[in-house]
Amino acid sequence: MKNFVISAVAFLSLACPPLFGQDFSGTWQGMLQAGKELRIILKVTKADGGTLKALFYSIDQTGQAFPTSGVTIQGSTLKVAVPSIGGTFEGKLGPEGDTLAGNWTQGPAPIALNLKRATPETAWTIPEPPAKLKPMRADIDPVFEVATIKPSRPEAQGKGIRVNGIHFSSINISVNDLIGFAYGVHPRQIAGGPAWLASDRFDIDAKPDGEGQPNDRQLKIMVQKLLADRFKLAFRKEKKDLSVYALVVGKSGTKLTPNESDPNGLPGLGFRALGSMIVRNASMADFASTMQGTVLDRPVVDQTSLPGRYDFTLNWTPDEFQFSRLGVKVPPVQENAPNPDLFTAIQQQLGLKFESSKLPAEILVIERAEKPEAN
Repeated sequence: MKNFVISAVAFLSLACPPLFGQDFSGTWQGMLQAGKELRIILKVTKADGGTLKALFYSIDQTGQAFPTSGVTIQGSTLKVAVPSIGGTFEGKLGPEGDTLAGNWTQGPAPIALNLKRATPETAWTIPEPPAKLKPMRADIDPVFEVATIKPSRPEAQGKGIRVNGIHFSSINISVNDLIGFAYGVHPRQIAGGPAWLASDRFDIDAKPDGEGQPNDRQLKIMVQKLLADRFKLAFRKEKKDLSVYALVVGKSGTKLTPNESDPNGLPGLGFRALGSMIVRNASMADFASTMQGTVLDRPVVDQTSLPGRYDFTLNWTPDEFQFSRLGVKVPPVQENAPNPDLFTAIQQQLGLKFESSKLPAEILVIERAEKPEAN
């Protein structure tokens, strides 16, 4: 199991009153063996009408609660879904009412997670969540004050872009990857330029000159300026008909959960494993950009017209044509694969569709680029 995706404190409840005589409310805690020991706390409380709601914590990672989408009871079994990290806890109440023997599922194989009802004397202390950064002023035209760019290690595996607080970093990223992130284009929308734009990999660590957390637009502006300043990137724009996937809403409507916690915050999109994607506080344009930048072999155009931001988990069985940009060779699909293919999964799980189409798309024609000086 990979690291959790941290999200804002929130919770929802479903109208599922516990069966008579069985009390699931209280603070439950136990150890999860997930490569390392993680202390897990589940706080279950009663709402009006006897319904249950819950907060889920992994206190060795953060003091911030993970949102749950509901609490359900079936007999003596409690089930809590934590969609922001694609996980589910299911546990059976012990005969004394002070234990929940169960499993945590966040991927193909469940992991044992046995919880014990805590008392005021035995309850673990939940650390204070990190202070939320103030947003960067909207009128600032930001630039990276400090940016370190180094060639990636030849043996480095994987790739990614991360924002931690105000720090921007990338691992094993090509210039074409950076162009795709900064301008929202697929590699097929980048033409010309030297071959090293796609082949050479770089690690970047950068910090803005302004105070506060940059929003998505400000972050992309800073990367655009970094490309122009350190890589001497210059290009012109043209239009060309390209084969694309149009992202549209399915006939039965979407199955998406809106996120209203931080409309100006940065989106979180990542992969727990190949074919297991966790999305937090992201727009459909964010989702389309990540799919074209990481998974699919052609541009993805958002035609859903869906406003706002969403939380969801998407699980599918990838084929050998997906994730090629990560340098990963996906094994052939097995007949007994646990998840459907991507195009089926996106309809069943999200209520969306990928439709093959040919549309005019913007092309960036590279006119100049230079390798950065070592620093």
